[in-house]
Amino acid sequence: MTRQQPVIVYTTPLCAPCEMLKRILTTEGIPFTVQDLLVDEAAASLLESRGIRTAPALGIDGEIYAGDDLRFDRLVELLDL
Repeated sequence: MTRQQPVIVYTTPLCAPCEMLKRILTTEGIPFTVQDLLVDEAAASLLESRGIRTAPALGIDGEIYAGDDLRFDRLVELLDL
């Protein structure tokens, strides 16, 4: 599957799960951008509007995934690894 838009990692400082997600993406060679939820109010509002109140979250082609969707087996499916 070809992604139409860049993958976005919504993160917060000192977030171990956020760092783990970024490490997985880097290891798998998936380019991504980072949006810090403490600095980027628009990104924080977007996640809040979708009922997401935890970091990390992952944006793929306009969809945002968080929580259980970020388990490695689900990431394999979402990112076609």
